[in-house]
Amino acid sequence: MARPPKAKAIERLKKALDAISDLRNLQSGSPEFMEWRESTRIYISHIFGDHSNRTREFERIYFSTPSPFYRIAYEYGLNSASALLKSMIEEIEDYWEDEKQAQIHSGTQANGRPSSNEVFVIHGRDEGIRELVARFLEKLGLKSVILQEQPNEGRTLIEKFEDHAHVAFAVALLTPDDVGSLQDDKNNLSPRARQNVIFELGFFIGRLGRNGVCALTKGDVEIPSDYAGVMYIPLDRFDGWKQKLFQELKTAGFQLDADRAFQP
Repeated sequence: MARPPKAKAIERLKKALDAISDLRNLQSGSPEFMEWRESTRIYISHIFGDHSNRTREFERIYFSTPSPFYRIAYEYGLNSASALLKSMIEEIEDYWEDEKQAQIHSGTQANGRPSSNEVFVIHGRDEGIRELVARFLEKLGLKSVILQEQPNEGRTLIEKFEDHAHVAFAVALLTPDDVGSLQDDKNNLSPRARQNVIFELGFFIGRLGRNGVCALTKGDVEIPSDYAGVMYIPLDRFDGWKQKLFQELKTAGFQLDADRAFQP
């Protein structure tokens, strides 16, 4: 279940917090209290997750105890709930991104469509494959962002990378530019993508999610074991990769024209 927007989460928690003043005039067994406790638990689990510390903290609050101390326990429970809800609201206000900023970072709009037509092309040393993929993206009406084609403007490489990383989708080109092996198996070298490609692939998975990243592989290049769930498409000589990449982009929300994509 997707986390609610920042403003909605705060609104729900404040509603639960404001209700506590009326609950003080009731008892822990009242229908009104029982409804409040369950709805608040659901709110919290929806906002922070079913198995989050916040949900467990609320579930551990005791609102009743054997008489003659049940009233004291009830008041103590309400006070604890009030303090916890205030803490949650402060956490969201201070540390959650506003919805507009979150959409920029995720690369999507509120309607689920990409917020731009820019696609970052992660590449190694195979310039032929890079140009082939970039021109195909441009044929689809998308803008290829290739880092080395962007002006430096006095920035370091990582600064330049971060400045151009606000895209809606990323395509990683895993071409066999390097070789490597385990420390105790140096005679068994495997073709690998360059380290910058693996780094940037992981960066965009974290930024856009797995559905916002697609990897194209050439030959027998080694597939990173840490990035399970990412779509890997072989760069076959019959251009079948184009149809598969087209479908991935469509699934990501891009409005594409198949006739335009595959016309001679």
